[in-house]
Amino acid sequence: MTLPLPTGPRHVHCYVADGTLFDTGLGLGDAPWHDLHVDRIAISHFHPDHVGGASVASAVTGAPVFQGAVDYAQCDRVWGSRDWPERMAAWFRSHGVPPESTDELIEQGHAVAPFIRFSRDPELLYEGSELGGWDVLELPGHADGHLGFVRHGVLVAGDHLLAKISPAVGLYPESRPDPLGDYLASLQRTIDLDLRIVYPGHGEPIADPSARARELIDHHRVRLDETRGALTDEPQTGYGVSLAVFGAALGPTQRRFAVAETLSHLEHLVRRGDARRAEADGTVTYTGP
Repeated sequence: MTLPLPTGPRHVHCYVADGTLFDTGLGLGDAPWHDLHVDRIAISHFHPDHVGGASVASAVTGAPVFQGAVDYAQCDRVWGSRDWPERMAAWFRSHGVPPESTDELIEQGHAVAPFIRFSRDPELLYEGSELGGWDVLELPGHADGHLGFVRHGVLVAGDHLLAKISPAVGLYPESRPDPLGDYLASLQRTIDLDLRIVYPGHGEPIADPSARARELIDHHRVRLDETRGALTDEPQTGYGVSLAVFGAALGPTQRRFAVAETLSHLEHLVRRGDARRAEADGTVTYTGP
């Protein structure tokens, strides 16, 4: 099922297989849950366009919600907290993002929060869990606790693998320290699985998942080189480096995504010894090695 989104890719796919509903969309408007036989609901990750309708879908179908343990803890810290927009804005300011962008984040965050109706206290899933005949895989990167569901060479992938665009891999407050390193490892795992087909959260099914995973690994190698090339001996914030890597012509929302993506690459470079990070007076900066 393809459900509309107001921004971004303008749609999100949910799938039903043998009584399992994978993801629930943003939860805006009418979704066709009444017309489906659903025994269980599986959430790939906590981003609003995947988890936002979970509570409604569960209420309509009577089906329990299953979500990754890591993912649910993060979901509750973000969507279950009243001050997450302020926390996120303060974190972005510490990386050099201008006040006009962070103030917009606070306003937008409080406007969106009531519409994200995730399911409280779901059944928790882990690497190696089994759900309705599907094996559960932890595939961190796009989200810390991102799950995939696999059987017979078929992967229901959420946003782990997309056909036309590179899934966003950003560094955020209270997240794992090296999301890009996590994502590269998850992509290699996808290659090793030798999958037959991937059903993603956006776009067309992926008929050659290993080839697409290799393309994304190459994409991030290039982006790492670009990020490394933007560093100098002078300290720069993540915001400053993002201007060099992504250009200056981005609106506030897209700029925040660009900063988060830049930071994930910077932190990976720090771990490789190809960059240095420092913090002074509440501001984080990066330099070349």
